[in-house]
Amino acid sequence: MTPSQAFIAAAQRTWDVTDALGRTLTVHQLTALDRLKLFKAVPPYLADNRLYLGQACLAFAVTAIDGIPVPQPTNDAQIDGAIERLGNEGIEAIGAALKTEEPAAATAGN
Repeated sequence: MTPSQAFIAAAQRTWDVTDALGRTLTVHQLTALDRLKLFKAVPPYLADNRLYLGQACLAFAVTAIDGIPVPQPTNDAQIDGAIERLGNEGIEAIGAALKTEEPAAATAGN
């Protein structure tokens, strides 16, 4: 595998987490492009709201629910809809999964 292929594979890596409702949520670490899309989707009046951005980041990390692909939100109404669909159980499971995977992702390039 070339270095470029390894970089792309790492950026596209996903894993499954099960929330308290028994749903299988497929998640991934946000890439630079994902974050750019997130910032475009968040309206200016919410851009400085760290709590909103934190929840939106968790919603953006989901690629599928129970094997059904989930498109990334493109505006604040879709972000709200994604968060509502995930509920507290989904948000908590995603947050825990991303915290667990962060150290491995952070040291992968070193």
